[in-house]
Amino acid sequence: MNVIFAIHFMGNFRKNISRLYLIKISKWFNMVMPVVVLFYQNNGMRMQDIFILKAIYSVAIVSMEIPSGWMADMWGRKKTLILGSILGSAGFLMYSFSYGFWAFAVAEIILGFGHSFVSGADSAMLFDSLKADNSTKEYTKLEGRMASVGNFAEAIAGILGGFLAAISLRTPFYFQFVVAAIAIPAALTLTEPKLIVAKHAHSIKTLFLNIKKTFASNANLRIAILLSAVTGTATLTFAWLVQPFFKMVGLPVEMFGIFWTALNLTVGVSSIFAHRIERFFGKQSTLLFIILMLSAGYFLSGIVISFWGIAFLFLFYLVRGIATPVLKNLINQYTDSEVRATMLSVRNFIIRITFAGIGPLLGWMTDTISLNSAFLLAGIIYLCAALIIVFPWLKKR
Repeated sequence: MNVIFAIHFMGNFRKNISRLYLIKISKWFNMVMPVVVLFYQNNGMRMQDIFILKAIYSVAIVSMEIPSGWMADMWGRKKTLILGSILGSAGFLMYSFSYGFWAFAVAEIILGFGHSFVSGADSAMLFDSLKADNSTKEYTKLEGRMASVGNFAEAIAGILGGFLAAISLRTPFYFQFVVAAIAIPAALTLTEPKLIVAKHAHSIKTLFLNIKKTFASNANLRIAILLSAVTGTATLTFAWLVQPFFKMVGLPVEMFGIFWTALNLTVGVSSIFAHRIERFFGKQSTLLFIILMLSAGYFLSGIVISFWGIAFLFLFYLVRGIATPVLKNLINQYTDSEVRATMLSVRNFIIRITFAGIGPLLGWMTDTISLNSAFLLAGIIYLCAALIIVFPWLKKR
């Protein structure tokens, strides 16, 4: 009987992976992103307005990020993934028929809520499925593949989005709604791993007290979350400076999608090998490499704003592909199943609240001072913050 159950569960576990791939694809097959800045500008918005709009999106995520992680731990990852998939589809549906800043803001709020319910719950579902099958050592490899699938999807979408934008800048949004809706049946057919866990926090107050206690007592988890969060903020911010970079160097609009695709293919390839790089160089050297190379990507992109400077964008995206699975794995190693989705949501909460603060500033700098200054300031902030956070680890052998 036990053998039959184990085989049956392994089958369900394998199904979970394929469905999580579909959810990742629906989230990252983004035909809108390569031309979205042009879309906003076509609707009368400046870079500062665009960063404010994205700050609203970040605040929407922040408002639900930790509660959604708590709901994933309390009610199940599957239910929150279903809700997140529905909201993600609804956000793009509204975008398809909206005009002007405030209508876009409402759509961004819906998308932000949807993002909150998916982020954290997907990685927690993957890790706990592996844990139930005694295969947690595979997590970095599979998380890397998951990230790779997402970036390959975004790369292909970049090309398709460019062609659709040739019809109109709104056309990619129509198709994006259909793609986002793919996540709904994928989430509905997930199998929730049955794990023995400690008592859950049954109130938001208890939840925040537990988070505070965990941060105070678990130094390794605190460092892992903060380092992953500031790195996530750095990669998110960089992505919103890429299109202004393309525009400043005179890249033809029809080439935006192709170069966007190439950048995301770079992330996809490096994500596949992230676990091997970490195993070969060790944790400490890999973390230093990530911090220094991402900072160098910022500095070099700010100094060399020319067609040949696009090479430094590729450098940044190459390291970004290594950073995501490596840093998420650190969080999973230092946390327990009953609060795993919550802790991953804390990471995403910090990313979004930080971006909401720094994004409008960088947008203002891009509009009124220079794109160079925005790149350099963001690089300095990331380098200093990351080194301060990781210092307790670096001083240990």
